[in-house]
Formats: sequence, C-alpha cells, structure tokens
Amino acid sequence: MTWAAMLSYCLAKPGAWQDEPWDGDVVVKVGSKIFAFLGSGSGSIGVKCASTRDEADEWLNRYPGDATKMAYIGRFGWNSLKLAAGISDDELCEAVDASYDQVCRKLPRRERPNPDG
Repeated sequence: MTWAAMLSYCLAKPGAWQDEPWDGDVVVKVGSKIFAFLGSGSGSIGVKCASTRDEADEWLNRYPGDATKMAYIGRFGWNSLKLAAGISDDELCEAVDASYDQVCRKLPRRERPNPDG
C-alpha cells in the first residue's frame, strides 16, 4: 500500500481529519486525538496496536523487519508498521481500524463521531 492510499484510508474513517502538529509530519486524528502517524511520506504508519506493550509486541514478533516499537509512545502500545513491505494491505488496514477504535473509545462522548450522521 502506498503512503497516499493509506492516508486516504485513514481519512475515510468517520470524523477523521488531517493535521500537521509538527512541521511536515502528517497525522490523522479523530476528535482531538491522533490515531495514525504518517510522517512526511516515510513509508510507514504509526498506530496503536494494543492497549499494552506486551500485546503490541505480537506485531514485532510476527514482522521483525517491518514492525518496530515507536519512539517515545511505544510503551503505550504504539508501533510503526512499514507500508509496501511484508505486512499485507489487509493487515495494515485492520491495524488502522483497531487504532481508530481504541482512540475513539477513549474520547469524551462529545468528541466521538456519529457514524449515522
């Protein structure tokens, strides 16, 4: 999957919007929270893979060359997953879906998107 295709996939989520909180680094948010780090076209995406580091390590074990613990926030279950590498597009999309769902659940009710409009 290309960086542009992944960005489009992320932005298609209910309530998702693109932000650049750091010069040139693209993130996708729902409400006020980030659910995907896309950087500046680096060929990877940062997502919340699990609620604990131990659970998120499953990705590192399955894809040792294509999944890494994210700097600074990795201890909270965030991993960086390479695009167009050994992880299938379907699994990348599932990872984005899971990250989005985890972040949405933690949002205050007033910030949660209403998928029914």
